[in-house]
Amino acid sequence: MEKQRTYVCIDMKSFYASVECAERHLSPFETNLVVADETRGKGAITLAISPKMKSLGVKNRCRLFEIPQNMDYIIAMPRMSLYIKYCADIFEIYLDYFSQDDIHQYSIDEAFIDVTDYLPIYHLSAKDLAKKLINEIAVRTHIPATCGIGSNLYLAKIALDITAKHCKDHIGELTEETFKETLWHHRPITDFWNIANGIATRLARYGIYDMKGIADAPEDLMYRQFGKNAKIIIDHANGKESCTITDIKSYKSKSKSISNSQILFSDYDYDKALLVLQEMALNGCQRLLREHLIASHVGIMVGYSKDVIPATGGTIKMANATNLYSHIKEYVNRLYEENTVNGYLIRRLGISFSGLADESAEGYDLFTDFEAIERERRLENTVLAIKDKFGKNAMLRGFDLADGATQITRNKLIGGHNGGEEI
Repeated sequence: MEKQRTYVCIDMKSFYASVECAERHLSPFETNLVVADETRGKGAITLAISPKMKSLGVKNRCRLFEIPQNMDYIIAMPRMSLYIKYCADIFEIYLDYFSQDDIHQYSIDEAFIDVTDYLPIYHLSAKDLAKKLINEIAVRTHIPATCGIGSNLYLAKIALDITAKHCKDHIGELTEETFKETLWHHRPITDFWNIANGIATRLARYGIYDMKGIADAPEDLMYRQFGKNAKIIIDHANGKESCTITDIKSYKSKSKSISNSQILFSDYDYDKALLVLQEMALNGCQRLLREHLIASHVGIMVGYSKDVIPATGGTIKMANATNLYSHIKEYVNRLYEENTVNGYLIRRLGISFSGLADESAEGYDLFTDFEAIERERRLENTVLAIKDKFGKNAMLRGFDLADGATQITRNKLIGGHNGGEEI
């Protein structure tokens, strides 16, 4: 019989806001602070708000203009490189107690740890070990944390997301049995991981509003509605999850692709948006070169301002698998011209490269100028070497300086947000 496992899921409370409070020697439970790029105007989205502001009814991810005008608060510019440093520091704390093989960093502020084999070593219960970790993080980084404990990864996540909120010590615990006893009738159903509004709406058509409803629903109905994903939904409704951290570590995708998308800083017309898409294509080609890959397909997505019309785009198979911008840009331009609706303002762009293979598999027809290809590849690799040594903006293309180009600005961002260290 397989050994019963115990997982903890640790989340840094209001992580970005807590980091900014820690840097200012302030308590996030006593300080009104939001993390947002104020230069984007009052419509800027707050990336995080302090627990103090949450207690006053301010919603996370709100826009600055939605915060009550009579409330005094600090606005902290996002500093993604700083948050990554704190994340690394916290991961180092985990490594003081556990093997890296038993840790899964789920996001910048959340991690799963399989503590099964460590409980007898430390002579601690799962809850006492969780308290020790939370206290260690607080002492060494001044960041508050909450924790979920479960007999599988899913239950640890739900214990964190739902149960911990109702515990004085902010540590929730669940087994399959206690999950059914305490959360089978919990509403709204969207509080549960992996149940988004779309799934909830489809379930509601059949009078299903909680996990007990899913568990009792006919399986053929669930499979008709959700296909193979029905198994995951049904298992979760019964508190079951077969995936382990070992499974996550050993997973290898059958197909590979790379993609990039961005929300433009303002509404762009047809020509200016094409300029940005060309920058994105070049950026993607440089990534392919860096990773010694070639792509056989390229695709684009164009999203329109205020979603006045549905997003458009498409994918095309190129005559030759390649990573050279001089070849790929022609396909990007063709896709854009054939799929983009002129006359509507554009706010979102995306590009993807698929059908990836090692560049050693590259092949061209007999009419290809191979010397030109090698010259371009040598030139691009030299550019990459200079960027690696002196920074992403050390060398730029002419169109990066054109009106509306975004690459220079985005090279300074991390995850689409300011990466600087200055307050």
